[in-house]
Amino acid sequence: MPSVLTAAAPALAWSLLLSGAVVILSLVPLGAGRASADFTPADLAAPRAMFDRLPAWGQRASWAHQNSFEAFTLHAPACLLCLQAGAAGSVALVAAWLQPALRLLYIAAYVADQPLLRSLCWAGALLCTAALYVEGLRAVLAG
Repeated sequence: MPSVLTAAAPALAWSLLLSGAVVILSLVPLGAGRASADFTPADLAAPRAMFDRLPAWGQRASWAHQNSFEAFTLHAPACLLCLQAGAAGSVALVAAWLQPALRLLYIAAYVADQPLLRSLCWAGALLCTAALYVEGLRAVLAG
């Protein structure tokens, strides 16, 4: 089935790209945490083994980085489903732009030890992804 491009297609494609970029950007605070824990070339053999040497914010940066992969593996198929199915609603458009922004804020809130804000960002981004699945499924069923 060929894809049906809609007005929302650029936002969906950008959301996919930006969500991948968030995973990469989550390395910045993790790298800073490792640097503050005296990361040496010897740590390259087992970088996760140095977790206990990280400061508390560095440990949170590590968890945020790991969670970024988890979020991306849910979000990317949702964007692709919407792109393939031609989802064109304003819900898809808003969810596509909001998800990567919330994920960036999530990382900052996690590293800064702001659990309520972090949790709200996590839930909001997850709801955006869920909305994309719903919109994609609607477009498929509307066929």
